[in-house]
Amino acid sequence: MGHQIEVTRGALAQYEIAQLADNALAEGAIACTIEHYALTANNITYAVMGEAMNYFDFFPALSAQNGVVPVWGFATVYASRHPDIAQGERLYGYWPMADTVVLQPGKVSKEAFFDGASHRAGLASVYNNYRRLGSDAGDKGEEEIRALFEPLFLTSFLIEDTFRREDFYGASSAILTSASSKTALALAHVMKEASPHVRRIGLTSSGNTDFVAQCGLYDEVVSYEEVESLNKEAKTVSVDFAGNGDVLRRIHAHFDNNLAYSMLVGATHVDGRGGAKNLAGPQPILFFAPTSAETLMRELGPAGFEAAKAKRWNDFSVFAKALVNVIHVKGSEDIAAAYARLFAGNVAPTEAIIAVNGQ
Repeated sequence: MGHQIEVTRGALAQYEIAQLADNALAEGAIACTIEHYALTANNITYAVMGEAMNYFDFFPALSAQNGVVPVWGFATVYASRHPDIAQGERLYGYWPMADTVVLQPGKVSKEAFFDGASHRAGLASVYNNYRRLGSDAGDKGEEEIRALFEPLFLTSFLIEDTFRREDFYGASSAILTSASSKTALALAHVMKEASPHVRRIGLTSSGNTDFVAQCGLYDEVVSYEEVESLNKEAKTVSVDFAGNGDVLRRIHAHFDNNLAYSMLVGATHVDGRGGAKNLAGPQPILFFAPTSAETLMRELGPAGFEAAKAKRWNDFSVFAKALVNVIHVKGSEDIAAAYARLFAGNVAPTEAIIAVNGQ
């Protein structure tokens, strides 16, 4: 019998560890042991937007008052009643914060399959895709970097593509809030390679300015207190990863009509999400990565999409390895506590959390 970590919908920092029933495996289903997965600010966004953007619908909680936060990582099939998927096969994909899960594979190819569970039918397809890795053990370090950064990188890759299609709305600069976050760093890296003509401005807390500057990805790094020091005459786009309403309001007030576009992505500063009302300049637009991914996939085809993403990912992954210190947490209690610490913002930008099930 396995377990899953469930968070309280009305108080997302609170959690409980729920025991899963050991039911018989249905025909066509597979049961997976979730080996290890990443805990990042991305998962906090999934929690915060769990109801509004249906993230809690992927893996139902046992209690209606709770939600299960999705994570990215690796698993092994420990039982299979599907003719094309063998016991012992390893998978990469989107999992519950749990140690086991049952999937209903559909559209099976040599490389991947989709979870065809009925409750996931209307959800974003990018999250329902599982990569097949064979039965060989992967390089642990490579897998951890992939789990930590690739889902965030995909969002960054799609943001840059979205802006580049519109020639950055005529802007010469881009402000990235929460500049120390993994998603912002990945976006800065992609922009540096694909759109080097756009000046990258990293906006971060005063305690993180040295770290962000030392990364070498931004043309300019300023603290949140220094927003008004930026050149307000330069036409600029804003990418807000922080979700801090006061900071967003000050960016809009400072640049006003020279703010060409205001994009909202995620929420790393949970307590400050409100307060961004009656803003100067353009109306902020929420970026939803799955919609952008599906648009680009239709244009390039699945193979073309993967090739375009892989080119940028391979370059960034080399950079990412030297960026963080991986911290392992083991067992449901410690994993749940690590989630709560991450939710509270008590994780340094250099710290990367990998949750490991079992001993």
